[in-house]
Amino acid sequence: MAKVKTKWVCQQCGYESAGYLGKCPECGQWGTFNEEVISAIKVQNTSPQGIINDTKPSLLNDIRIGEEVRVSTNISEFDRILGGGLVQGSLVLIAGDPGIGKSTILLQASGELSKNGKKILYVSAEESLSQLKLRANRLEVNADNLYIYPQTNLENIRKQIDEIKPDVVVIDSIQAIYSQTITSSSGSVSQIRECCNILMQIAKTQNITMMIIGHVTKDGNIAGPKILEHMVDTVIYFEGDKYKSYRILRSMKNRFGNTSEVGIFEMQAKGLIEVKNPNEMFLNERSQETIPGSAIIVTNEGTRPLLVEIQALVGTTPYPSPRRVSNGVDSGRVLQILAVLEKRVGLNLSKQDVYINVMGGAEVSEPSADLGIALAIATCARDVVVDPQTVIIGEIGLSGEIHPVNNLEKRLNEAVASGFKKAIIPYANKDVKHGKIRIVPVKRLIDAISSCISPASV
Repeated sequence: MAKVKTKWVCQQCGYESAGYLGKCPECGQWGTFNEEVISAIKVQNTSPQGIINDTKPSLLNDIRIGEEVRVSTNISEFDRILGGGLVQGSLVLIAGDPGIGKSTILLQASGELSKNGKKILYVSAEESLSQLKLRANRLEVNADNLYIYPQTNLENIRKQIDEIKPDVVVIDSIQAIYSQTITSSSGSVSQIRECCNILMQIAKTQNITMMIIGHVTKDGNIAGPKILEHMVDTVIYFEGDKYKSYRILRSMKNRFGNTSEVGIFEMQAKGLIEVKNPNEMFLNERSQETIPGSAIIVTNEGTRPLLVEIQALVGTTPYPSPRRVSNGVDSGRVLQILAVLEKRVGLNLSKQDVYINVMGGAEVSEPSADLGIALAIATCARDVVVDPQTVIIGEIGLSGEIHPVNNLEKRLNEAVASGFKKAIIPYANKDVKHGKIRIVPVKRLIDAISSCISPASV
């Protein structure tokens, strides 16, 4: 009897080893190696290479694009992050925490696409027919061209694709699908890589749009090999607390549109509802009282300026080492701003706890938020108030200088539309013209603080 050959595969990055390793030498994670059998089974015409081995090279000038390159989902916020709609023959990956709304948005999009005359195959690997029907009734999805197929075997799914010939295929989820050509269990690195590769080749050769749902790990990364994100055309992340109503869809990768684009939704009883005015949503929770430690910034998410409130709380710590806690902002960026405030402004924060929070559950990663964070901390430390009709825009350098930002005119237009009267901007952007808002250009951080609070308070 022939000896069964096995290999050990890291479930985090896909690194392969002949024996068990406690720590992966590729990604540095501990305890992520699983043993997988090296199979010699060959199933006829299931190899992804066998799908396209008869194609020939084409001249670029001879390639003709059809009239209908993109297909709208009739959900404007979803179309925004896709770059204007679904591209035929593309592979879209949607990831997020459990219960945040991944299946909901795809079932709603499937219903809208079916109303437009598109044929949809919704492959459910985690829910039964009755469960999906109950969800569809709740979401008021009623479509004639929407096929529901509860299946986990990739070969059976491929057979149904060949028979039905759908325009769009939804896979819920890629971690629950398995191929007979791989002996390891579903959800393993080998299975995810092989299944995604076959689905990608089907999408490209048959011009079918594939939308697949991906699970995430406890660290927030997509479960499976990192190559999964490289193989797909678009990667969309769900953000937001599942215990709150608002959801943010963020495009992390898009070969057919802008990256870092966001779509805003609100989870209601009838599914995810588009938020037409996201700035009103983020500023709605703002306290009516003018309190120290609050500042309004204008961050640029893709093509959309968003007004977000930054709150800071500074207090004396009873512990030997002060705490630095930040929600919605990179903690390393906050530490850098605190160092600049101490060295260049003279604020003594070495014995004080500092808490930073972005209201509305938003994630702010753009450097233009630096000045707003710094002013929120400084005003809370000095117990003074930033003018509530002021927006703050600027990036802070290590020497305390304020660096310019892009798309400033669009940011100011959004601030004016939301009723703000004053804007603190970098001095390098002083040439921007806007007659409906008072512009205060500043060169250094100390100048920005002086324009918000009295010099005696600093």
